[in-house]
Amino acid sequence: MKRYIAELIGTFSMVFCGCAAMSVNEITAGSVTHPGIAITWGLIVMGMIYAFGDISGAHLNPAVTVAFAYAKKFSWREVPKYVLAQLVGATIAGAFLWFLFPESEFLGSTVPSFDYFRAFILEILLAFFLMLVIINVSTGAKEIGIIAGIAIGGIVLLEAMFAGPMTNASMNPARSLGPAIFSGKWEPIWIYLTAPFIGAILAVISCKLVKDEQCCDGQC
Repeated sequence: MKRYIAELIGTFSMVFCGCAAMSVNEITAGSVTHPGIAITWGLIVMGMIYAFGDISGAHLNPAVTVAFAYAKKFSWREVPKYVLAQLVGATIAGAFLWFLFPESEFLGSTVPSFDYFRAFILEILLAFFLMLVIINVSTGAKEIGIIAGIAIGGIVLLEAMFAGPMTNASMNPARSLGPAIFSGKWEPIWIYLTAPFIGAILAVISCKLVKDEQCCDGQC
């Protein structure tokens, strides 16, 4: 149960802080700035990995959880429980955002700024890059040490920096779903509920192609 609570709190914290930065930037005419938003996402992910990595692995993302199970670094039986905890955490974060920032139209929702097909491809690539880093610096069940937090937080910051203006750089179905429930921005949600899973699974497959398969299966 402690692992599920850790995933809930970690996902809540990540979605709230990242989307709060976006909401505040929206209602204050850009006071946070785009680099500030990207840095917020990177730092909160890094912080949650250090806070809960040794308890639950700090997946904070249904696509990451499924990809770890596909890579045999995580039990498939645990996947539904982790995903449920992540979705609940993101939904609670959306509720707090809605309450605290009623002036915000988007509440940090992920809405593409260009056509949906290209946004779909970009989100696949972003999830691929993210999972490629995660799979190589983590054990799946736990994140221990300095490298994991810095590397994963850094790649989130990097992707939010360059892709944020185009798709809001979700890489995470829970992160997109939570704010959408309260903002009503549903139209492109299918992109963010499918692309991250595809990109994360492709990252695991690429790992198996270039590394010892046992390393990608969590046995070395």
